[in-house]
Amino acid sequence: MASFRKSTGSKNSRRLLALALGLGLASAALGTASPASAQDTAGAPAHAPTAGYTGTAESAGNKAFYDAVLNAVAKRQAAQPSLKVVTVYYNAGQAPSFRSQISSAASIWNSSVSNVKLQATSGSGDFAYYEGNDSRGSYASTDGHGRGYIFLDYAQNQQYDSIRVAAHETGHVLGLPDHYSGPCSELMSGGGPGTSCTNRYPNSTERARVNQLWANGLAKALARVAEER
Repeated sequence: MASFRKSTGSKNSRRLLALALGLGLASAALGTASPASAQDTAGAPAHAPTAGYTGTAESAGNKAFYDAVLNAVAKRQAAQPSLKVVTVYYNAGQAPSFRSQISSAASIWNSSVSNVKLQATSGSGDFAYYEGNDSRGSYASTDGHGRGYIFLDYAQNQQYDSIRVAAHETGHVLGLPDHYSGPCSELMSGGGPGTSCTNRYPNSTERARVNQLWANGLAKALARVAEER
């Protein structure tokens, strides 16, 4: 997404809110406590944002993120052909305030699709989550060279349903683009339906698309890996 972006408001209000969050005077969404030392985007890799929760969708960036993860998974599968389940590993160590939301988002996707599974790791993983303050809100990002991450913004996760934000951004990793004009029942509509939307689940079209992408896409990626050998 240039996905879940913040709702409009005065610049002074946003500055004050960001300052309060940075000082630990505000808590993260859904009752989670803000971290002892709130970080800003300086703590995240210097990748260009590709998609944010309420911002302008960048389909090329979305695809680059998905392709990078897909290729990493394909190489792992090719090296271990006995693996029966396509697994994408994520590291949430840099987003401690959102561990619960990230875990819930992964569970939602794991219960919704069959051709790919998300699993936490303490290692490097295929992508990572970060947290902090950013005027752009939450977003998925990639450097276009095989690495990507999801950034979760404190203030935005107070305004919007935090698990929906995490599930939406994770949808980019699985290959789905933003569709802000969609209804609340569509997960990838992101912040389009407004702060009252709390739907955390992909609809049938989104589920089918992810299953298709990971069945056909992985087959093509494995073929490319075989050709490189």
